[in-house]
Amino acid sequence: MARHTEHPAVDHDSSASSTRTIPNDEIVPRTLDDGEKQAAQDPEMSDVAKDLATAAEAVEGAPLDEFEEHPDGGLRAWLVVIGCAAGACATFGLVNAWGVFQAFYTTSILKGTSPSTIAWIGSIQYALVFIPGLVVGRIFDMGHVKLPLGLASALLVAATFLTAQCTRYWQFLLCQGIALGIACGVIFGVIMGCPAHWFRRKLGLALGIMALGSSIGGTLYPIIVKNLMQKVGFQWTMRVLGFIEIGLLAVQFLTVERRLPPRKRSGPFFDFTVFKSIPFSLYSFSSFLAFLGIYTVLTYIDVSAVSEGVPENFAFYLLAIANACSAVGRIVGGTLSDYTGPLNIMTPATFLAGIMTYIWPFATSVGGNIGVAIVYGASSGVYVSLLAAPTVHMGRTEDVGVRVGMSMTLVALGAVAGPPISGAINAATGGFKFTGVYAGTAVMAAVVFLIFTRISILGGLWGRC
Repeated sequence: MARHTEHPAVDHDSSASSTRTIPNDEIVPRTLDDGEKQAAQDPEMSDVAKDLATAAEAVEGAPLDEFEEHPDGGLRAWLVVIGCAAGACATFGLVNAWGVFQAFYTTSILKGTSPSTIAWIGSIQYALVFIPGLVVGRIFDMGHVKLPLGLASALLVAATFLTAQCTRYWQFLLCQGIALGIACGVIFGVIMGCPAHWFRRKLGLALGIMALGSSIGGTLYPIIVKNLMQKVGFQWTMRVLGFIEIGLLAVQFLTVERRLPPRKRSGPFFDFTVFKSIPFSLYSFSSFLAFLGIYTVLTYIDVSAVSEGVPENFAFYLLAIANACSAVGRIVGGTLSDYTGPLNIMTPATFLAGIMTYIWPFATSVGGNIGVAIVYGASSGVYVSLLAAPTVHMGRTEDVGVRVGMSMTLVALGAVAGPPISGAINAATGGFKFTGVYAGTAVMAAVVFLIFTRISILGGLWGRC
């Protein structure tokens, strides 16, 4: 009598089906246990189970597939970086130029409103650049790029044109703070993850070039705003900025794309388990501390210079000088990090930025303020350009969006609180000296946790990290 063999049920929704082609990014090399190897040799084993065991054994020790081979160059990869730079210019570049709006609103449209209150508009912008990363990073890992970029780009342009019509504080808070900030955050959350799909050995350089876009925007936007304000007024100034954004965002939309296939089962939507990693948690907390103070100088350098007697027509150029020097720091820092590791470059640069934050309130001459703008701009540019680099290296490439998004959430908390705290200290003390002490101490505390991060990774202070 023929022996009947029961075939186990096969879940056709899983990668265990022998009739389904397993996507490359779902194949994870593993070693068969003794039971699986014996089962594969059992002549009475079902055909389906035998095929599965044989396939698993074939995967063991297999080389990286084509998706794991980062191009690290080529026309398509560099076009992605250029598109990311255009997006950074239209978003973070505009946010970096907040200082010129802070000074303008304080003396004109919102005259009589305290600088600390006005600073909430800018700080909400900063925070919302990072907060959407918690959701956008996960959406990016699911394979969505064009849809969030398209919707956010439309919102960004609309918010810019609507800001031109604002006359009251709550209107500026809604349009320039919240709407514009959310749009920038969605775009920034997408473009932060893209370079890691195309670069590994040259990731620092790619991130530096991408961040160069925000430096260019932060340099040119204040000059454009200041000159157009005098010639065509506030409304047409904002409309011109809107048309510039349309051009930059079009370049971004046409060029930015992910490379790896999406992961269908990459864990929960909000993956808080990433904080179980001690290096990741230490680094994320360091980022939170840094953003409590890292943008204080950029927010108030022109206002503080005017209060010290620097001519107003020159003071507003200090922000442009700082952002121009930031561009140098971003490229140099990104290039060096590919050879030494990002933390080895970020830590001393952030320490220097903290020192310059302490010095900033004591710069009373034109030359002194220029010196602060140059050194602070370059050193802070290194930190900002490499902000995502350590996070990218703390896990798998296909999950980079989730890790970056979770880390950026803590950054957002620091970004939303930092400038208003600085403004409140300024209002309470009548000067910027204690403001500089607060912001500089926050940046120095971030340096301490950067050191703790490298120790947790290397087990000591020395090594590539």
